[in-house]
Amino acid sequence: MRVPVTRKQLHFLPDSSRVVARYFMNGESATKDTLALIFAMSESEVHVALNQTLREFAYRHRHITYLFMKHYHNVIGIIEQMQVNIDGLSEERKLLIGSYLTMEYSLESTAFFNPSIVPDVDQTYLEEGEMRVIISFRATGEGHISSIVFRRAILDRNNDLYLMSIGKSMDVAEVMQKTSYHKGRFIKKMQEMKIPDKYYSDIVEYLPDHFEFSALKSAVDDKLKDSSLSTDRRLALEEIAWLLESYYDIDFQHDSDISERVIYPISESESNGIEDARFVQFTDDDGSVKFYATYTAYNGHTILPTFISTDDFCRFRIMPLRGKGAMGKNLAFFPRKIKGQYAMLSRIDGVNNYIMFSDRNTLWDDPILLQKPKYPWEFSKIGNCGSPIWTEKGWLIITHGVGPMRRYCIGAALLDLDDPTKEIGRLEEPLLMPLANEREGYVPNVVYSCGSIIHNNHLILPYAVSDYSTTYAVVELDALFEGLKNN
Repeated sequence: MRVPVTRKQLHFLPDSSRVVARYFMNGESATKDTLALIFAMSESEVHVALNQTLREFAYRHRHITYLFMKHYHNVIGIIEQMQVNIDGLSEERKLLIGSYLTMEYSLESTAFFNPSIVPDVDQTYLEEGEMRVIISFRATGEGHISSIVFRRAILDRNNDLYLMSIGKSMDVAEVMQKTSYHKGRFIKKMQEMKIPDKYYSDIVEYLPDHFEFSALKSAVDDKLKDSSLSTDRRLALEEIAWLLESYYDIDFQHDSDISERVIYPISESESNGIEDARFVQFTDDDGSVKFYATYTAYNGHTILPTFISTDDFCRFRIMPLRGKGAMGKNLAFFPRKIKGQYAMLSRIDGVNNYIMFSDRNTLWDDPILLQKPKYPWEFSKIGNCGSPIWTEKGWLIITHGVGPMRRYCIGAALLDLDDPTKEIGRLEEPLLMPLANEREGYVPNVVYSCGSIIHNNHLILPYAVSDYSTTYAVVELDALFEGLKNN
């Protein structure tokens, strides 16, 4: 017997008006041609052109002149090659140059999907039975480039979701690159990525046990200048460079709304997108709370499982996950430690669910097989739909299964609280499957989620509709546990 599910009628749809201003440089030769035209302008012409640009775009972006100046600084080296006196350039001319190096990118124009939901940091000024929540989404725009965006909402006592007002301008985060690295850990990660040591041994040999970002970056850049490098060695060096740049912090302005913050691809490892962030509220043994997430960084040919931590959704620390278990997609943190260790779900072989334990939240080895496909709707593969949820009856796992015609359905399972390697029960039939009006989209026949919560004795399950839009469903816990107990 199917567990009853109530589908709500709130829909999050792609919105092409949500744009971010990003750096754009159309090659060195074309940039020099454009710069020459700008240098030939009089100051009055520069003034008029800049004011026209600001009139058209300033209201669409926060601190747009800051972005123009930042993008101008990216081409100072080219300007110096043109033997132009930088000190003689007016502030307005610099800003105008920056405007020609800036383009708008519509973050959500293609798809708005794969949500996860966590309680908000702030739960003040609410009525009985209400919870303030933060929902993350995978937003996809032109070229299938994905980023992470957020919405804030309130769940009421009837489990109806009320969306807070959405900010009008996207906030561009300040990026702070990690400056110091542990040599042994960095080498270990290169080995996990299967980068042959013959391509980096001569570079790292003389580095100290703790080295600076600039030391390795300069050494790799110098090697890449060699035009005689083999294709394999060049690719290996490029992978080392993007691994090095994959450790960073990002800061948003505190006066920006959470709906205006976007975690956009920054490092080379993310150049083709940030996919499927699974956020979870993590409570440590001392009672302190953080928010963790995993996501998949993709650069067009290699994926890199990546870890996010934040206290306030203003500052985020981002770094790669390490270990033999930190492979592929579908990694999801448990919301608390189990017997003093962190725990994680994964799908290292692309088919089965695994569980891992670790003393460190970024190092994952020794995956243990947890679940294999069991029922026809999940015969192709089984994975998680977000972090496990603690309940008195066990760890509630929302799963996804892939069946005939690559149809994705959502299921559920229950694991033992003290030993989550033991499965207590699993639904024989899907909890959610694509309805007739949910089958069409960017990827047909898919329902998918990256994280749920419990509210008022109900499972609140946000889910994506065919990789295009997002809605949510509500499931009574007693009915869900009854269905799990019967299996």
